[in-house]
Amino acid sequence: MSSLTIRRIIVWVVSLGLGFVTALLIITVGFGILPSLSLPPIITPVQSVPVSIERYGIIYFITTAGPLALVYLIWLDYFLGTKILPD
Repeated sequence: MSSLTIRRIIVWVVSLGLGFVTALLIITVGFGILPSLSLPPIITPVQSVPVSIERYGIIYFITTAGPLALVYLIWLDYFLGTKILPD
C-alpha cells in the first residue's frame, strides 16, 4: 500500500472516532448534565440523569455522529492532503 492509502485510512478511522466521541459527549453532557445547571425550576427540580445511546436511540445516534464525522473528515483531509475530496 502506498503512503497516500495509509493516510486515507488513518483519516477515515480518526474522523469516525472523533465523530462518535463528540456525539457521545453532546448526548450525555447536553441532555444529562446541562439541564440541571439551568435557572431555578418553576415547578419541579430537574434531575441530572445521563442519557445513554440506547435511550437516545441508535438510529438518532448514527444520524448525529455521521455528520460530525464528515466535518472532521473534511478538515483532516485538508490538513493531511489525502485528496479524498476533489479540489
